[in-house]
Amino acid sequence: MDLIADHISHRFGGLDLLDNVSFTVASGEVVAIVGPSGCGKSTLLSILGGLLQPSAGQALLRGAPPPGCLNPLTFVFQDFALLPWASVAENVAFPLLHTSLSVAQRTAVVDDVLQRTGLSDFRAVYPKQLSGGMRQRVGLARALAVNPQILLMDEPFGALDEQTRRLLQEQLLRLWEGQRKTVVFVTHSMDEAVMLGDRVMLMTPRPGKVKEMIDVPLQRPRSPQVEKSGAFVEIKEYLWENLRAMQVGES
Repeated sequence: MDLIADHISHRFGGLDLLDNVSFTVASGEVVAIVGPSGCGKSTLLSILGGLLQPSAGQALLRGAPPPGCLNPLTFVFQDFALLPWASVAENVAFPLLHTSLSVAQRTAVVDDVLQRTGLSDFRAVYPKQLSGGMRQRVGLARALAVNPQILLMDEPFGALDEQTRRLLQEQLLRLWEGQRKTVVFVTHSMDEAVMLGDRVMLMTPRPGKVKEMIDVPLQRPRSPQVEKSGAFVEIKEYLWENLRAMQVGES
């Protein structure tokens, strides 16, 4: 399925947050969104996911969902959004409760995503007993449980330490290689944007517009060694230079 932003603008109170944002994310593509703080990145993601109605324009899905898809689109949030009173397995099973799946089918789905995310040994553990990285892994497993075609990720690793962030980036890349989901994620990390993305969408200061869509011509599968390549460094520095110039222009 393709995800389409069609001339999206949004105004909240007296603030213009987004201005005429248009782009298409092709099926199986990974697009990172970067831009100055307050430029409307998270607002745009909420509109793309149907959590917020734009003031103008629309978000569209094009194409049929894959077989077995219970929800074509789902979110992974920075704050994990886990149910503290529920175990890991119960958190992962939560979005399946109101589907047509039988108890046995739900159990099979949960077992599968726990195995794919390395959480099988933690199925009976509660969120407060887990590290931040493990809690975010549960959030990712819960999102995968509905077999979405599109993953929307809002700073999914932003609250984690550098080591945990890098490990989860590598795990996300492995999961993507296995299933080729369409992914749109917001990040403040230029390294993360270039490491994970097929393209990086650079936004302007508020009201957010698409300043540029930058291709990332790095072969997949990607390993940590790609960060040492000239192409990686060049794209990262280009993004930083543009962001720095926009921030200076605002001051």
